[in-house]
Amino acid sequence: MFQRFRRTRLNKHLRSLVRETQVNVEDFIYPLFIRSGKGIKTEVASMPGVFQMSIDEILKECEVLKELGIYSILLFGIPDTKDSIGSDALCEHGIIASSIRAIKAVHPDMFIVTDLCFCEYTDHGHCGIIDETRETVNNDATLEISGEQALIHAKAGADMIAPSGMMDGIIETLREALDKAGYENLPIMAYSTKFASGYYGPFRDVAESSPSFGDRASYQMDPANRREAISESVSDELQGADILMVKPALAYLDLVREIKDATSLPMAVYNVSGEYAMLKHAGNANLIDYDRVVMETMVAFKRAGANIIISYHAKEVAKMLKSTK
Repeated sequence: MFQRFRRTRLNKHLRSLVRETQVNVEDFIYPLFIRSGKGIKTEVASMPGVFQMSIDEILKECEVLKELGIYSILLFGIPDTKDSIGSDALCEHGIIASSIRAIKAVHPDMFIVTDLCFCEYTDHGHCGIIDETRETVNNDATLEISGEQALIHAKAGADMIAPSGMMDGIIETLREALDKAGYENLPIMAYSTKFASGYYGPFRDVAESSPSFGDRASYQMDPANRREAISESVSDELQGADILMVKPALAYLDLVREIKDATSLPMAVYNVSGEYAMLKHAGNANLIDYDRVVMETMVAFKRAGANIIISYHAKEVAKMLKSTK
């Protein structure tokens, strides 16, 4: 009588060969937070192991990342001065543009993705220009300066633009601006399905970007809206996005799968600060087997359909993967 393989009969090598979902170090993009100055490496209390760093420290960090096999980074800037329109983000000598040039000069093989938004640069902490009459973001005015920001990133040497502000029409606006300036081959990773989530709390500590009034629900998505979430990603594909994203990741894996099945583009997930902090603090309190739960979470992202994982766990995962070889 024919008998199927019992799982207990599979040795370690064979289990790896037949495993349906594989996590690889090449799947990851590692977020970095940059501020001006020198010799700055300040750990964020709510996110152990995550730091605000000056450019010189970022250059050292890139060396560490490459030794682990991580060659893709996502840059967030923390300017010295903030104002109502986020002027530092519109300056060719601003923190992000300066960082891109510095990294490319020392590490030309690093793939640099830039966060394109204004919340880190505005004194009110919102993602664009405020419409004072309604105390919300002026979508069209923000689109105009978003195009300017994209060109600054492109000229500095960014390898991919990732607009996180969720303005209506942002992908079409950026694609037109980049194409017109000769950057038609510069890809855009859309924050296409980004929810107004409670999981972002620790990020606002590290990026110093908490809104000074209200919230971002007027331009981020209601976590309850499944069909709208799919529609937003489909719309960004039609506008010219090259990669789609679901953010946060862990509580929205149903939508990662549905969007993956509904579109033809690669999928990214952002394993956000609150998700990271929960596991980190639970591990530090010996409440979970930290390494095991982290890897199980990464497998879940891939199994749901993610091609790319943006995660603060990336360095740890790279070490785990090396140790299993």
